[in-house]
Amino acid sequence: MTPARSAECQVRDEAAYWFSRNRAPGQAAEERQRFEAWLAADASHQAEYRLLEQLWRAADLIPEQRLRELCAAKAQPLPAPARRRFLQGALAAAASVVLAGGASYVFDPFSLRGETYVTQLGERRQVTLADGSTLDLNGRTHVSVSYTADRRLVRLESGEALFSVTPDKARPFLVEAGPGRVTVTGTRFNVRREARGMRVAVASGHVRVAGEQGEASRPLLAGDGVQVAADGQVGPVRRVDVAAITAWRQGKLVFNDAPLAEVAEEVSRYREKPLRVAADVASLRLSSVFRADDTDALLAALPRILPVRVRTHPDGSSEIISF
Repeated sequence: MTPARSAECQVRDEAAYWFSRNRAPGQAAEERQRFEAWLAADASHQAEYRLLEQLWRAADLIPEQRLRELCAAKAQPLPAPARRRFLQGALAAAASVVLAGGASYVFDPFSLRGETYVTQLGERRQVTLADGSTLDLNGRTHVSVSYTADRRLVRLESGEALFSVTPDKARPFLVEAGPGRVTVTGTRFNVRREARGMRVAVASGHVRVAGEQGEASRPLLAGDGVQVAADGQVGPVRRVDVAAITAWRQGKLVFNDAPLAEVAEEVSRYREKPLRVAADVASLRLSSVFRADDTDALLAALPRILPVRVRTHPDGSSEIISF
């Protein structure tokens, strides 16, 4: 190998190393400074690194099945000049996907990515997003995910999810759920979409919650919770039991001095037919733990805990009434 060829390979290896390190969560400021110094040291460093960035983004345009086929295929090494022509051609082809459509905007491959996830009654599912963040989805949940160069956006159309967000200060992570929005860079928090708005509870890190009324966003730290009303008004920040709120991940319903009205609303999320509660017993309070996949057992136990009984209606729905 000639000295020039050896130097080229070394630059390529260094670029690959820094490209990988820059996508690792929690990168130290000192390491980032070393990368910036390496990048500024030579024009070839910048060229090789930018090429890797372009390839990363261009890969988003390849269908998932085709990517799997490419990964499974036996690698066939190409000579360096051929490799360069192939990469340049691939990038040009990727760009032409946008240009051929007559688009007048600057090509942004992140905007072409998106996922939708839906769970059914009784289903719990964990998904990993393209940025490495994870979503734990409760039953009857519908989320859509999209990316741009400067943000990551999740729309919680219905249901509940626990978010574990990969830090990225350059691209904040936003969750929209009806009348409210949560903004983070990296943290772990639970969001529930309800008919009367949304609820947020923070397990670790910190977030900011805003409503549609345009008032200043509320900062939340670990152990904090807040409710955004259907009209977009953000309620007061309160200390909450995050473990109880997220117990659904273990298939549990945890009630700690909860009014029956709230119990009925929660249980309805795990039943085909809604559970109603009569007004004269709605304020009775319950403290107990039940299985989310066996709400019939909860209804059977209620009369032994509180002065109530459960009435079943012809349509299959149930109602908690006074004893």
